Amino acid sequence: MSTLLIVIVVLAVIFDFINGFHDAANSIATIVSTKVLTPFQAVIWAAFFNFLAYFIFSDHDVANTVAKTVNAGSFDLVVVLAGVIAAICWNLLTWWYGIPSSSSHTLIGGFAGAAIAHSGFSSINWSINGGISLTLIFILLAPVIGMIISMFITLVTIQQRFWLKISIIVVTVGSCVMFIHFKKPFEKWALLILGIIFVASYFYNHFKGETASRTTKMYKRLQLVSSASFSIGHGGSDAQKTIGIIGAAMFAQNLIPDIKSIPEWVPFVCYTAMGLGTMSGGWRIVKTMGTKITKVTPLEGVCAETAGAITLFTAANLGAPVSTTHTIAGSIMGVGATRRLSAVRWGITINLIWAWVLTIPVSALLAAGLYWFFHLFSV
Repeated sequence: MSTLLIVIVVLAVIFDFINGFHDAANSIATIVSTKVLTPFQAVIWAAFFNFLAYFIFSDHDVANTVAKTVNAGSFDLVVVLAGVIAAICWNLLTWWYGIPSSSSHTLIGGFAGAAIAHSGFSSINWSINGGISLTLIFILLAPVIGMIISMFITLVTIQQRFWLKISIIVVTVGSCVMFIHFKKPFEKWALLILGIIFVASYFYNHFKGETASRTTKMYKRLQLVSSASFSIGHGGSDAQKTIGIIGAAMFAQNLIPDIKSIPEWVPFVCYTAMGLGTMSGGWRIVKTMGTKITKVTPLEGVCAETAGAITLFTAANLGAPVSTTHTIAGSIMGVGATRRLSAVRWGITINLIWAWVLTIPVSALLAAGLYWFFHLFSV
Protein backbone atom coordinates (compact mmCIF):
# COMPACT_ATOMS: atom_id res chain seq x y z
CA MET A 1 0.00 0.00 0.00
CA SER A 2 1.14 3.54 -0.74
CA THR A 3 1.85 6.00 2.09
CA LEU A 4 -1.19 8.10 1.17
CA LEU A 5 -3.45 5.05 1.25
CA ILE A 6 -2.12 4.13 4.70
CA VAL A 7 -2.87 7.69 5.88
CA ILE A 8 -6.41 7.42 4.49
CA VAL A 9 -7.00 4.08 6.24
CA VAL A 10 -5.75 5.48 9.56
CA LEU A 11 -7.90 8.62 9.22
CA ALA A 12 -10.93 6.53 8.21
CA VAL A 13 -10.52 4.38 11.33
CA ILE A 14 -10.20 7.57 13.41
CA PHE A 15 -13.42 8.80 11.78
CA ASP A 16 -15.06 5.49 12.70
CA PHE A 17 -13.98 5.93 16.32
CA ILE A 18 -15.34 9.50 16.33
CA ASN A 19 -18.52 8.19 14.71
CA GLY A 20 -18.85 5.81 17.67
CA PHE A 21 -18.66 8.44 20.41
CA HIS A 22 -20.52 11.02 18.31
CA ASP A 23 -23.42 8.58 17.81
CA ALA A 24 -23.21 6.83 21.19
CA ALA A 25 -26.28 8.82 22.18
CA ASN A 26 -28.30 7.07 19.48
CA SER A 27 -27.88 3.75 21.28
CA ILE A 28 -27.93 4.84 24.90
CA ALA A 29 -29.93 8.07 25.17
CA THR A 30 -33.26 6.47 26.06
CA ILE A 31 -31.81 3.72 28.26
CA VAL A 32 -29.85 6.32 30.26
CA SER A 33 -32.68 8.88 30.46
CA THR A 34 -35.04 6.18 31.81
CA LYS A 35 -32.35 5.12 34.33
CA VAL A 36 -32.41 1.48 33.22
CA LEU A 37 -28.60 1.54 33.11
CA THR A 38 -26.00 3.98 34.34
CA PRO A 39 -24.12 5.87 31.59
CA PHE A 40 -21.05 3.64 32.09
CA GLN A 41 -23.09 0.43 31.95
CA ALA A 42 -24.99 1.71 28.92
CA VAL A 43 -21.92 2.47 26.79
CA ILE A 44 -20.41 -0.94 27.59
CA TRP A 45 -23.73 -2.58 26.66
CA ALA A 46 -24.03 -0.62 23.40
CA ALA A 47 -20.37 -1.09 22.44
CA PHE A 48 -20.61 -4.87 22.84
CA PHE A 49 -23.59 -5.10 20.50
CA ASN A 50 -22.02 -2.60 18.07
CA PHE A 51 -19.13 -5.04 17.65
CA LEU A 52 -21.43 -8.09 17.58
CA ALA A 53 -22.80 -6.69 14.31
CA TYR A 54 -19.47 -7.70 12.70
CA PHE A 55 -20.62 -11.34 12.77
CA ILE A 56 -24.07 -10.49 11.36
CA PHE A 57 -23.59 -7.91 8.58
CA SER A 58 -21.24 -9.75 6.27
CA ASP A 59 -22.67 -8.82 2.86
CA HIS A 60 -21.44 -5.16 2.95
CA ASP A 61 -24.38 -3.88 0.87
CA VAL A 62 -24.36 -0.51 2.62
CA ALA A 63 -20.57 -0.25 2.21
CA ASN A 64 -21.01 -0.94 -1.49
CA THR A 65 -23.51 1.93 -1.81
CA VAL A 66 -21.10 4.33 -0.06
CA ALA A 67 -18.21 3.23 -2.27
CA LYS A 68 -20.36 3.81 -5.37
CA THR A 69 -21.30 7.39 -4.38
CA VAL A 70 -18.75 8.49 -6.97
CA ASN A 71 -18.41 6.82 -10.38
CA ALA A 72 -15.39 4.60 -10.91
CA GLY A 73 -12.53 6.49 -12.53
CA SER A 74 -13.80 9.88 -11.31
CA PHE A 75 -11.80 10.02 -8.07
CA ASP A 76 -8.33 9.41 -6.69
CA LEU A 77 -6.79 9.07 -3.24
CA VAL A 78 -6.68 12.86 -2.72
CA VAL A 79 -10.46 12.97 -3.22
CA VAL A 80 -10.96 10.27 -0.57
CA LEU A 81 -8.50 12.01 1.78
CA ALA A 82 -10.30 15.36 1.50
CA GLY A 83 -13.66 13.67 2.07
CA VAL A 84 -12.54 11.84 5.21
CA ILE A 85 -10.90 14.94 6.74
CA ALA A 86 -14.00 17.04 6.03
CA ALA A 87 -16.18 14.39 7.68
CA ILE A 88 -13.95 14.32 10.77
CA CYS A 89 -14.07 18.13 11.07
CA TRP A 90 -17.87 18.34 10.77
CA ASN A 91 -18.37 15.45 13.19
CA LEU A 92 -16.15 17.05 15.83
CA LEU A 93 -17.82 20.44 15.37
CA THR A 94 -21.35 19.06 15.75
CA TRP A 95 -20.28 16.89 18.69
CA TRP A 96 -18.80 19.93 20.45
CA TYR A 97 -22.06 21.83 20.14
CA GLY A 98 -24.17 18.78 21.00
CA ILE A 99 -25.89 18.65 17.60
CA PRO A 100 -27.02 15.12 16.61
CA SER A 101 -25.98 15.33 12.96
CA SER A 102 -25.47 12.29 10.75
CA SER A 103 -21.95 10.84 10.61
CA SER A 104 -23.05 8.77 7.62
CA HIS A 105 -24.19 11.73 5.56
CA THR A 106 -21.11 13.70 6.62
CA LEU A 107 -18.86 11.05 5.11
CA ILE A 108 -20.93 10.69 1.94
CA GLY A 109 -21.19 14.48 1.52
CA GLY A 110 -17.44 14.88 1.96
CA PHE A 111 -16.65 12.15 -0.56
CA ALA A 112 -19.10 13.63 -3.10
CA GLY A 113 -17.92 17.22 -2.60
CA ALA A 114 -14.26 16.37 -3.14
CA ALA A 115 -15.17 14.32 -6.23
CA ILE A 116 -17.12 17.25 -7.70
CA ALA A 117 -14.10 19.49 -7.16
CA HIS A 118 -11.96 16.87 -8.91
CA SER A 119 -14.15 15.86 -11.88
CA GLY A 120 -17.34 17.93 -11.82
CA PHE A 121 -20.95 16.91 -11.12
CA SER A 122 -20.75 14.12 -13.70
CA SER A 123 -18.55 12.22 -11.24
CA ILE A 124 -21.50 11.56 -8.93
CA ASN A 125 -23.42 8.31 -9.31
CA TRP A 126 -27.06 9.45 -9.18
CA SER A 127 -28.47 5.95 -9.66
CA ILE A 128 -31.33 4.89 -7.39
CA ASN A 129 -29.82 1.41 -7.44
CA GLY A 130 -26.78 1.82 -5.19
CA GLY A 131 -26.04 5.49 -5.92
CA ILE A 132 -26.35 8.71 -3.94
CA SER A 133 -30.05 9.05 -4.84
CA LEU A 134 -30.80 6.12 -2.52
CA THR A 135 -29.03 7.98 0.31
CA LEU A 136 -30.88 11.24 -0.40
CA ILE A 137 -34.26 9.48 -0.44
CA PHE A 138 -33.60 7.84 2.91
CA ILE A 139 -32.63 11.16 4.47
CA LEU A 140 -36.36 11.86 4.29
CA LEU A 141 -37.65 8.31 4.70
CA ALA A 142 -35.60 7.07 7.69
CA PRO A 143 -36.99 9.43 10.36
CA VAL A 144 -40.52 9.16 8.91
CA ILE A 145 -40.38 5.35 8.88
CA GLY A 146 -38.98 5.36 12.42
CA MET A 147 -41.75 7.72 13.55
CA ILE A 148 -44.56 5.70 11.95
CA ILE A 149 -43.29 2.37 13.29
CA SER A 150 -42.76 3.79 16.80
CA MET A 151 -46.26 5.27 16.82
CA PHE A 152 -47.71 1.92 15.75
CA ILE A 153 -45.73 -0.03 18.37
CA THR A 154 -46.64 2.49 21.08
CA LEU A 155 -50.35 2.40 20.26
CA VAL A 156 -50.31 -1.41 20.33
CA THR A 157 -48.32 -1.48 23.57
CA ILE A 158 -50.64 0.87 25.47
CA GLN A 159 -53.71 -1.03 24.24
CA GLN A 160 -55.71 -1.95 27.36
CA ARG A 161 -57.47 -4.98 25.86
CA PHE A 162 -54.91 -7.72 26.44
CA TRP A 163 -56.02 -10.26 23.85
CA LEU A 164 -56.39 -7.61 21.16
CA LYS A 165 -52.82 -6.45 21.86
CA ILE A 166 -51.46 -9.99 21.69
CA SER A 167 -53.40 -10.70 18.48
CA ILE A 168 -52.03 -7.58 16.75
CA ILE A 169 -48.45 -8.51 17.67
CA VAL A 170 -48.84 -12.13 16.52
CA VAL A 171 -50.51 -11.18 13.22
CA THR A 172 -48.00 -8.38 12.47
CA VAL A 173 -44.89 -10.42 13.24
CA GLY A 174 -46.29 -13.51 11.52
CA SER A 175 -47.15 -11.56 8.37
CA CYS A 176 -43.68 -10.00 8.22
CA VAL A 177 -41.97 -13.37 8.68
CA MET A 178 -44.11 -15.07 5.99
CA PHE A 179 -44.39 -12.36 3.33
CA ILE A 180 -41.26 -10.17 3.58
CA HIS A 181 -38.16 -11.29 1.70
CA PHE A 182 -35.20 -11.18 4.11
CA LYS A 183 -31.73 -11.30 2.56
CA LYS A 184 -30.30 -12.73 5.76
CA PRO A 185 -32.09 -15.53 7.68
CA PHE A 186 -30.85 -13.91 10.89
CA GLU A 187 -33.21 -10.97 10.42
CA LYS A 188 -36.28 -13.19 10.09
CA TRP A 189 -35.35 -15.13 13.22
CA ALA A 190 -34.46 -11.94 15.10
CA LEU A 191 -37.89 -10.44 14.36
CA LEU A 192 -39.61 -13.67 15.36
CA ILE A 193 -37.64 -13.93 18.62
CA LEU A 194 -38.31 -10.26 19.38
CA GLY A 195 -42.04 -10.86 18.92
CA ILE A 196 -41.93 -13.95 21.16
CA ILE A 197 -40.09 -12.01 23.89
CA PHE A 198 -42.69 -9.24 23.83
CA VAL A 199 -45.65 -11.66 23.86
CA ALA A 200 -44.13 -13.78 26.65
CA SER A 201 -43.44 -10.66 28.73
CA TYR A 202 -46.98 -9.39 28.31
CA PHE A 203 -48.42 -12.81 29.22
CA TYR A 204 -46.24 -13.04 32.35
CA ASN A 205 -47.13 -9.53 33.45
CA HIS A 206 -50.84 -10.04 32.72
CA PHE A 207 -51.21 -13.23 34.74
CA LYS A 208 -49.04 -11.97 37.60
CA GLY A 209 -51.18 -8.85 37.87
CA GLU A 210 -50.45 -5.62 36.01
CA THR A 211 -49.49 -3.31 38.87
CA ALA A 212 -47.71 -0.05 38.01
CA SER A 213 -44.50 -1.20 39.72
CA ARG A 214 -44.43 -4.62 38.02
CA THR A 215 -45.22 -3.13 34.59
CA THR A 216 -42.44 -0.54 34.92
CA LYS A 217 -39.94 -3.27 35.86
CA MET A 218 -41.04 -5.34 32.84
CA TYR A 219 -40.44 -2.46 30.42
CA LYS A 220 -37.06 -1.73 31.99
CA ARG A 221 -36.04 -5.33 31.30
CA LEU A 222 -37.47 -5.17 27.78
CA GLN A 223 -35.46 -2.02 27.16
CA LEU A 224 -32.28 -4.05 27.54
CA VAL A 225 -33.48 -6.17 24.60
CA SER A 226 -34.63 -3.23 22.47
CA SER A 227 -31.45 -1.21 23.05
CA ALA A 228 -29.31 -4.25 22.21
CA SER A 229 -31.26 -4.70 18.96
CA PHE A 230 -30.81 -1.05 18.06
CA SER A 231 -27.08 -1.17 18.88
CA ILE A 232 -26.63 -4.14 16.54
CA GLY A 233 -28.38 -2.19 13.78
CA HIS A 234 -26.33 0.89 14.63
CA GLY A 235 -23.03 -0.99 14.41
CA GLY A 236 -24.02 -2.79 11.23
CA SER A 237 -25.20 0.40 9.57
CA ASP A 238 -22.48 2.88 10.54
CA ALA A 239 -19.34 0.74 10.51
CA GLN A 240 -20.13 -0.17 6.90
CA LYS A 241 -19.79 3.48 5.83
CA THR A 242 -16.12 3.43 6.83
CA ILE A 243 -15.65 0.03 5.19
CA GLY A 244 -17.08 1.57 2.01
CA ILE A 245 -14.74 4.57 2.02
CA ILE A 246 -11.67 2.39 2.66
CA GLY A 247 -12.87 0.08 -0.10
CA ALA A 248 -13.17 3.05 -2.47
CA ALA A 249 -9.57 4.05 -1.69
CA MET A 250 -8.33 0.50 -2.30
CA PHE A 251 -10.30 0.35 -5.53
CA ALA A 252 -8.69 3.62 -6.67
CA GLN A 253 -5.30 1.97 -6.19
CA ASN A 254 -6.42 -1.18 -8.08
CA LEU A 255 -5.92 -3.30 -4.97
CA ILE A 256 -9.43 -4.78 -5.09
CA PRO A 257 -11.93 -5.20 -7.97
CA ASP A 258 -14.99 -4.41 -5.81
CA ILE A 259 -16.18 -4.07 -2.21
CA LYS A 260 -16.91 -7.80 -1.94
CA SER A 261 -13.17 -8.45 -2.24
CA ILE A 262 -12.12 -6.17 0.61
CA PRO A 263 -9.64 -7.84 3.02
CA GLU A 264 -11.29 -9.25 6.15
CA TRP A 265 -9.14 -7.13 8.47
CA VAL A 266 -10.91 -3.97 7.25
CA PRO A 267 -14.40 -4.87 8.59
CA PHE A 268 -12.87 -6.23 11.80
CA VAL A 269 -10.93 -3.02 12.45
CA CYS A 270 -13.93 -0.83 11.55
CA TYR A 271 -16.35 -2.63 13.86
CA THR A 272 -13.75 -2.61 16.65
CA ALA A 273 -13.13 1.14 16.24
CA MET A 274 -16.87 1.73 16.23
CA GLY A 275 -17.32 -0.17 19.50
CA LEU A 276 -14.40 1.56 21.19
CA GLY A 277 -15.77 4.93 20.11
CA THR A 278 -19.17 4.11 21.57
CA MET A 279 -17.48 3.21 24.85
CA SER A 280 -16.03 6.72 24.92
CA GLY A 281 -19.56 8.15 24.97
CA GLY A 282 -21.00 11.38 23.69
CA TRP A 283 -22.65 12.97 26.68
CA ARG A 284 -23.47 16.32 25.05
CA ILE A 285 -25.65 14.59 22.46
CA VAL A 286 -27.11 12.15 25.01
CA LYS A 287 -28.73 15.13 26.72
CA THR A 288 -30.32 16.36 23.48
CA MET A 289 -31.57 12.95 22.35
CA GLY A 290 -32.62 11.65 25.78
CA THR A 291 -34.32 14.67 27.33
CA LYS A 292 -34.68 17.68 25.06
CA ILE A 293 -36.86 16.19 22.28
CA THR A 294 -39.39 14.69 24.71
CA LYS A 295 -39.31 13.01 28.10
CA VAL A 296 -39.15 9.24 27.62
CA THR A 297 -40.53 6.52 29.92
CA PRO A 298 -39.25 2.90 29.89
CA LEU A 299 -42.32 1.88 27.85
CA GLU A 300 -41.64 4.61 25.29
CA GLY A 301 -37.93 3.78 25.29
CA VAL A 302 -38.75 0.19 24.31
CA CYS A 303 -41.07 1.38 21.53
CA ALA A 304 -38.58 3.95 20.15
CA GLU A 305 -35.59 1.58 20.17
CA THR A 306 -37.56 -1.31 18.67
CA ALA A 307 -38.84 0.95 15.89
CA GLY A 308 -35.31 2.25 15.30
CA ALA A 309 -33.88 -1.27 15.11
CA ILE A 310 -36.54 -2.40 12.62
CA THR A 311 -35.87 0.68 10.46
CA LEU A 312 -32.09 0.12 10.46
CA PHE A 313 -32.37 -3.56 9.56
CA THR A 314 -34.86 -2.75 6.79
CA ALA A 315 -32.54 -0.12 5.32
CA ALA A 316 -29.57 -2.50 5.52
CA ASN A 317 -31.60 -5.03 3.52
CA LEU A 318 -31.98 -2.38 0.81
CA GLY A 319 -28.31 -1.36 0.99
CA ALA A 320 -29.35 2.18 2.00
CA PRO A 321 -26.88 4.20 4.12
CA VAL A 322 -29.34 5.65 6.63
CA SER A 323 -28.55 7.88 9.57
CA THR A 324 -28.99 6.23 12.95
CA THR A 325 -29.34 9.76 14.34
CA HIS A 326 -32.27 10.56 12.04
CA THR A 327 -33.81 7.15 12.71
CA ILE A 328 -33.82 7.24 16.52
CA ALA A 329 -34.80 10.93 16.59
CA GLY A 330 -37.81 10.15 14.39
CA SER A 331 -38.68 7.18 16.62
CA ILE A 332 -38.48 9.31 19.78
CA MET A 333 -40.68 11.97 18.14
CA GLY A 334 -43.16 9.21 17.27
CA VAL A 335 -43.59 8.00 20.85
CA GLY A 336 -43.86 11.59 22.05
CA ALA A 337 -46.47 12.49 19.44
CA THR A 338 -48.50 9.40 20.39
CA ARG A 339 -48.87 10.83 23.88
CA ARG A 340 -49.83 14.25 22.51
CA LEU A 341 -48.33 16.50 19.84
CA SER A 342 -47.35 19.12 22.42
CA ALA A 343 -45.21 16.51 24.23
CA VAL A 344 -42.61 16.87 21.46
CA ARG A 345 -40.51 20.01 21.71
CA TRP A 346 -40.84 20.93 18.08
CA GLY A 347 -38.49 23.93 18.41
CA ILE A 348 -35.62 21.59 19.28
CA THR A 349 -36.75 19.24 16.51
CA ILE A 350 -36.65 22.02 13.89
CA ASN A 351 -33.07 22.86 14.94
CA LEU A 352 -32.13 19.19 14.48
CA ILE A 353 -33.72 19.13 11.04
CA TRP A 354 -31.68 22.16 10.01
CA ALA A 355 -28.51 20.31 11.07
CA TRP A 356 -29.59 17.30 9.03
CA VAL A 357 -30.32 19.41 5.94
CA LEU A 358 -27.00 21.25 6.15
CA THR A 359 -24.78 18.23 6.83
CA ILE A 360 -24.25 17.01 3.24
CA PRO A 361 -23.81 20.43 1.54
CA VAL A 362 -21.54 21.80 4.30
CA SER A 363 -19.42 18.62 4.30
CA ALA A 364 -19.28 18.74 0.50
CA LEU A 365 -18.13 22.38 0.44
CA LEU A 366 -15.55 21.74 3.15
CA ALA A 367 -14.21 18.69 1.29
CA ALA A 368 -14.09 20.61 -2.00
CA GLY A 369 -12.07 23.35 -0.31
CA LEU A 370 -9.69 20.81 1.18
CA TYR A 371 -9.29 19.10 -2.21
CA TRP A 372 -8.38 22.38 -3.90
CA PHE A 373 -5.95 23.16 -1.07
CA PHE A 374 -4.25 19.76 -1.38
CA HIS A 375 -4.15 20.11 -5.16
CA LEU A 376 -2.56 23.56 -4.87
CA PHE A 377 -0.10 22.27 -2.30
CA SER A 378 0.87 19.29 -4.49
CA VAL A 379 1.44 21.59 -7.48
